[in-house]
Amino acid sequence: MNKRYPDSLLKRGVVEVIIEDEMKKMLQSGKVLRLKQGFDPSRPDIHLGHIIGLRKLREFQELGHKVVLVIGDWTAQIGDPSGVSITRPMLSAEEVHKNAQTYLAQFFKIVDEKKTEVRWQSEWYKNWSLSDVMKISSKFTLAQFMAREDFNNRYTSGRPIAIIELLYPMLQAYDSVAIESSVEFGGSDQKFNCLVGRDLQMAMGQKPQQVLLVPLLVGTDGTHKMSKSLNNYIGITEEPQEMYGKVMSIPDNLILSYFELITDISDEKLSEMKYQLETKSVNPMLLKQSLARDIVGQFHSKEQALLAEENFSKVFQKKELPDTMLEYKLPDNPVNIIDVLQESGVAKSRADARRLIEQGAVDINDVKLNGKDTNLFPQSGCIIKVGKRRFIKIL
Repeated sequence: MNKRYPDSLLKRGVVEVIIEDEMKKMLQSGKVLRLKQGFDPSRPDIHLGHIIGLRKLREFQELGHKVVLVIGDWTAQIGDPSGVSITRPMLSAEEVHKNAQTYLAQFFKIVDEKKTEVRWQSEWYKNWSLSDVMKISSKFTLAQFMAREDFNNRYTSGRPIAIIELLYPMLQAYDSVAIESSVEFGGSDQKFNCLVGRDLQMAMGQKPQQVLLVPLLVGTDGTHKMSKSLNNYIGITEEPQEMYGKVMSIPDNLILSYFELITDISDEKLSEMKYQLETKSVNPMLLKQSLARDIVGQFHSKEQALLAEENFSKVFQKKELPDTMLEYKLPDNPVNIIDVLQESGVAKSRADARRLIEQGAVDINDVKLNGKDTNLFPQSGCIIKVGKRRFIKIL
C-alpha cells in the first residue's frame, strides 16, 4: 500500500476524527484498515444524505483499505433512537430483509463491490443466548446511556424510553468486535453509538476503533437534515427529471455544501465559487444547474442529465409542457381524479390522492383543484399536473 494519503481525506466532508493523531499513524503504517459502516435497512431507499459517508468510504477504498458493510438485520428491528423523541416501531424480519436487498443494490452505485465485505448481524446474533446479552450489558452503566442527549431529553420530559432501545447501542457496538473494526464511519448524530463501539472493543481486549464522523446533509427545505419522513430528500434512484428538479429547488445557501459533500469538484474550484457567490459575480442559478447536472450524471448518465436540464428549462423557465410524461389510458368505465392519481402510481393510495388535491397540488389543464373537486372525471386529452414536476397525459 502507498503510505501517502491526500490531506483532504481527513478534512473534506469530515466533522470529526476520534482520535485524529492515532488515525494518521494507522494510515501512515501501510496496514490495510477494516472500515466499518453499519446500515439499518428500516427504509428501502438511499438518499443523498447517505452518500456522504459512502463517498468517503470509496476514497479509503481507492487507497487500498477494506470496506465492511454491516447490515443491521437485528438492530433495524429495534430502530435507532438517535435524534428521535419517541420510541420507534419495531419492524418484522421480513420487512428488514426486503429493504436490505434494495439497499445493497444502491450501496454499490458508490462503493466498489469487489473491494467490499458485506456482513449481516444475524451471522453472530442468531446463536446468542440471554447470557451473551447479559455479558455485554455488564460492560456499561445506566449513567453512560443517560448521558446521551436524546435519552436524557426524553427522560427529563417524562417521555417513554423502552428498555430495548438501550440495547441498540450495545448491539451495534458488538458489531465492531465481531468484525474487528479498525475505523467506524457514521453521521455526526452517530457519535455516541460509535464511541460505545470503542468502549466495548477495549473492554473485550481489542484495539479500539477510530471514529470518522461526516456531516449531516441539509434537505431541500433548507432547514432540517435530509430525511424521507420530512419529505425533503433527493433519492438516488429517482428519475433524472425529478432528481434534477429537486436539486434546482434547494436554497442558494446550500449550493457550496452540496458541491463539497456530493461532488468531486476541486477545493480550488469550490473556493472560486464561494468568492463568486459572496461578491455576487455569478447567478446562483447557473451554479445550481452545474450541480444538478453533476448529481444526475453520477446516478444516471451525462446524456440523461442534459435531457433533464432541457426538460427543466422547458417546464419551469419557458412554462411549456415536457416532451415526455406519464400516460394514463381511460378504462371503459368512468373514473374520477382520485382513481387516476392512484392507478397511475402518482398517489400511493386514495387517501394520498385526496390529500394532494386538498393541498392544492393538483392542476387539470392549468386549473388548480381544491377539496371540492375530488369527484371530477378527467377527459381524454387533458393534462394533469401534480406538484411541480409530475405530469399525466390522459389518453
